Amino acid sequence: MNCFKPLLLLALLVLPYLAQGQQKLDTLAAQPENAKLKIKEIILPASLIMVGSALSGSRLEKELKNSLHDGTVRETDFALPIDDIIQYVPIVELYTADLLGIKSKNHWFDQTKYLVIANIITAGLTHTGKRLFNKQRPDGADHAFPSGHTSFSFTNASVLYEEFKDTAPIFAYSGYAVTSVVGGLRVVNNKHWLSDVLVGAGLGILVTKLVYHFKPLRNWNPFKKYDNVMLMPNIDAQQIGMYFKVKF
Repeated sequence: MNCFKPLLLLALLVLPYLAQGQQKLDTLAAQPENAKLKIKEIILPASLIMVGSALSGSRLEKELKNSLHDGTVRETDFALPIDDIIQYVPIVELYTADLLGIKSKNHWFDQTKYLVIANIITAGLTHTGKRLFNKQRPDGADHAFPSGHTSFSFTNASVLYEEFKDTAPIFAYSGYAVTSVVGGLRVVNNKHWLSDVLVGAGLGILVTKLVYHFKPLRNWNPFKKYDNVMLMPNIDAQQIGMYFKVKF
């Protein structure tokens, strides 16, 4: 696959934010260290996207696929579907930490707000990429590039990281450990190529970094004055959802 299109997608994602940042140079000039830090923070996700794009369709990832699936086991029988479940683990960690009183960067409503916004943007880019490139999955299905499970899980892990990196760094990084397993299982389960997973991870991290940098709807928080209201995760064998907890 020609890697030009994925790189163009990356450029279309980053350039509007850079343009917005250009309009705020006077403000950023007063905080040069903070501005530099933000630029450095996009190097890793951008590198994942570029490396993944370069590997797409390469002999390396085909050899990796063949080493995992050499035909001795039927493809339809080889699956570890726990990646469908553990992609939600960083979300559970996020709200459980709030319930336990672990200090975070933002109020729980702001966390939810940025989590939803980041996931909407990431999902839009992921599904646009799937239809734009129409890359075949290693198991023969369509819409491989980039990996939706990976981009979703890394978005969730990145929100967890942003909220707790200053107060509980080990806990903050734990989400990435879980989501790395998700990405690995997508390859092991023959659902995605290595490049699909790398680009999905990069998208999830990059979008979340940009959301936390620009803080969309930053002043909208109707629950900020109410300490007795909490948002709680609810996960069981049949469903995954949220509910409000109110202390009287």
